[in-house]
Amino acid sequence: MKDKLKKFDGFLINLINHRMKNPFLDKFMYRITDLGGAIFTTLFSSSLVILGDNKMRMIGLEALAVLALSQIVVHSLKVLLGRERPYKMIQQLHTFGIDLKDYSFPSGHTTASFSIATVLALNFPNVWLLTYLYAITIGISRIYLGVHYPSDVLAGITLGVGSSILVHLYLLRYIEELAQLVGLV
Repeated sequence: MKDKLKKFDGFLINLINHRMKNPFLDKFMYRITDLGGAIFTTLFSSSLVILGDNKMRMIGLEALAVLALSQIVVHSLKVLLGRERPYKMIQQLHTFGIDLKDYSFPSGHTTASFSIATVLALNFPNVWLLTYLYAITIGISRIYLGVHYPSDVLAGITLGVGSSILVHLYLLRYIEELAQLVGLV
């Protein structure tokens, strides 16, 4: 199993980080990756709560709950598993000068972007394709930039989607009750 995972990671990281490399994608991926980061995803979700009507506030609160849950899991796994980032392990990887201090597995940016994408898709089914294109682009950018293995990204997809479904199906009612209690909806 470990050999198959290594081959999978090696094949895709070579394809995405080496073979796809070009000046346009260098700039695009370097900038787009931030849309999966903590600042953007938290600001986006918070803006729905602050600026939206009651329905949008609830979607923003749902997104914030999913982000909190999924990122607790992400950071716990990073500490527990301690997987080094690919640019520290693979020679001749295009790294773009990024030097992160935490571990690689799973991808937090991918988890956050799939969390947001899934919350939006569950609440607005007509936009599912657009939201998942956004999220998969974030995931690919993490591999392109050499900061994550493809398996880190797959784990992030699973965590983001899974956390969103869990909150949507089982915790949304409690979030709404709390929002009503404090006068947000």
